[in-house]
Parts: sequence; structure tokens; C-alpha cells
Amino acid sequence: GYKNENWPEGLRGPESAAAVCRIGIMKSNDGGKSWTDRGIFIEDTQPNMILKPDNVSLTFAGGVGDPSAVASGEYLYLFYGEYSYPEKYLHEDYQQEKEWSGQCISVARIKIADLDDPTGKAKRWNGESFSADYTTIGKPIPSIQIPTKEGGGPASKAGQYHWGPSVSWNEYLQCWVMLMGKVEEPKWKGSSIYISFNKNKDLGEGNHAIEWSNPQLLLTKPGRVLWYPSLQPMNTPEDIANKNTCLKLGQRARLFVKDSEANEYSSEYIVEFKK
Repeated sequence: GYKNENWPEGLRGPESAAAVCRIGIMKSNDGGKSWTDRGIFIEDTQPNMILKPDNVSLTFAGGVGDPSAVASGEYLYLFYGEYSYPEKYLHEDYQQEKEWSGQCISVARIKIADLDDPTGKAKRWNGESFSADYTTIGKPIPSIQIPTKEGGGPASKAGQYHWGPSVSWNEYLQCWVMLMGKVEEPKWKGSSIYISFNKNKDLGEGNHAIEWSNPQLLLTKPGRVLWYPSLQPMNTPEDIANKNTCLKLGQRARLFVKDSEANEYSSEYIVEFKK
């Protein structure tokens, strides 16, 4: 549990508490009609929560969330947002640069064979290998972090950072593709969607899981709030024949984005990749 001491304000004003997100695993054996809770994949604990007066983001006290999972080899790889302090949080020792250093999009993995009973079995990337415990803050993907000199900052201060990854394998490009949002103001406000690529099909070898290109701007809508981008198949004969899904796509795909201001998740654009 978490202690209600110096807890930061949440999204709905002074009477609301900041959330703490965790990532669990659910399983369905009937095509999604019903689900069973299998347990926790990863979570952050009380010592890493960022409290008052340092946390002014109006979002999270900390935690891990907004996940996207893909299978590679015998593992399920989870790309997620990290929002906690990378070591034990104490107000008197708090440093913005330290907080920033542990945040942004990170990665963890678990053996596919362990998905029915996952709690305690996942490992996070620690900067060298997948050896950080499931409740231990790992290291983010360096190429996706926004440098402080370019406006990047800690989540608790509503600094700029990428979040909300959506990862898929692209058969046409023969690489992984990641879409993501970008926080630019408090309450997760941001008007742009970015894209990154990883040419390593086997994510389990060496540093392959973190070798992503620097994010490039894919879509911007000034004045709007864009969340949770994803690429989806188009129901074309080619997509049907290749059994394409949101996890495996071809040269063309629909771009879906949630417009938070309009409170709708929809698609206005088709993305066509060129080699």
C-alpha cells in the first residue's frame, strides 16, 4: 500500500489524490468475453513515490503505466512509462536531474511460460541487462529521453517527456516500430505524436531491446491533446492474407489516436512506410 502523507494533488483538483499506476496481466480463454487476473507484472513501491512539495504534475505520485507488449523469442517484452524517483525519495535530497535520469519509456521482460503466474518473475532493464527486480526502478531507453537542454524534464514537474508507447513488428520494413506521445504541460497535455524504429528482430540479444532511433515527429495538432497512438491493420486483402494485427503490420496501416479534448479514439490518417 501507499501512505497518505504529503500526497500530491491529482487530475481533478485539490480534493483528488494523484494516482499510482501499476501493470498487471489478465488472461482470456474465450476471445475476450471474460478475463481472469493473473497477477502483477511490475510495480513501484512507496519509497519511490514523489510527494509534496516537489510533485506538482497533477498526474501521478509515481508508478509504471501505459504499457505495450510484444513477444520475441521465449520472452514477452513490455515497453512502459516510468514515473517514479529512481532511488529512495526524500524531499531534502530531491534533485530534478536525478528524477529525470530514471524516467521516460523503459522496458522489462518476462518468460512467456511465466505469464500464468507472473508476480515477482519479471525483470527490468538496469542499463546493462535485464536483471533489475520487478519492483526496482530500471533504466529508461536513452535515445527516447528528451535531453534537459532540449526541454526535457522530470514527470513530477510536468517536464517534457515521451510516454504511452505502442510497439509493433513491421514486415515490410523488417524492424520494430514504436509510436509515442509527448507530455508538454501539466495533466499530460501534449499535441504531438512521435515515431521510432528498432532494426533488431531478436530483442533478447545484448542491447537490442533498447537500440531505438531518436523519435521523429509523425503528427502534430496544435491546441489539441493527443494520447495513446497506435497503428492498426486496414482490413485489406493483403492484411487479411498476412493475418496482420496491431502487433504485426505491413507497408500501410491506419493511425489511431485519442483526442482527449474531444474524448474520442479515432483514425484520420493512413501511414505508408517507404524504404
